[in-house]
Amino acid sequence: MGITERKEREKAEMRRRIVDAAIDMFVAEGYEKVSIRNIADKIEYSPATIYLYYKDKDELLYDVQAEAFGKLAAYFKAKITAADPLERVEQLALAYFDFSQEYQELYDLMFIIKAPMNSVEEDEEWKNGLEAFSYLRDIMTECVEKKLVRFEDPMTATLSVWAFVHGFISLNLRCRIKIAQLDVLALPAFVRSCVQHYVNTIKA
Repeated sequence: MGITERKEREKAEMRRRIVDAAIDMFVAEGYEKVSIRNIADKIEYSPATIYLYYKDKDELLYDVQAEAFGKLAAYFKAKITAADPLERVEQLALAYFDFSQEYQELYDLMFIIKAPMNSVEEDEEWKNGLEAFSYLRDIMTECVEKKLVRFEDPMTATLSVWAFVHGFISLNLRCRIKIAQLDVLALPAFVRSCVQHYVNTIKA
């Protein structure tokens, strides 16, 4: 292995250590506790070392966000198995909800907290969410092409389903769903019922 290759490998390994430490800290303690200094302390390097790899916290969290979306894509791959497209819509929505329950802090980073998106230029494509988004887009495109739903435009269908599920999740994560006085233990069954009702509503 040449000097250049070794340096690139060492650089990749250090980035991996930084991101892994940031993920652990983010999941355990939340956004406010994640800082360049705290991450540096965790991996036993100086903050100056972190700044050799990331210009600021937002740029680092963008890479953490990418890891989180990788987890979501893997979640979808494991959970979305039905042959029927409409059934896959239900499976995706429920998998999305389950993911938000299991990884609440990461969901914040992916969809609610603005900070990581500061690293994306206005005219730049947001690549982190592309693979996970493609699961829903491909399913809804198939639904539209087979005339299984009321929508005529695949993107309209995709964003409609996404907005419905994300809205429900956001209300729940921010404790706003309490206004409905739902029993916490009954919430999964309630979510399933809502998803099934929504899919029936958009069905052609």
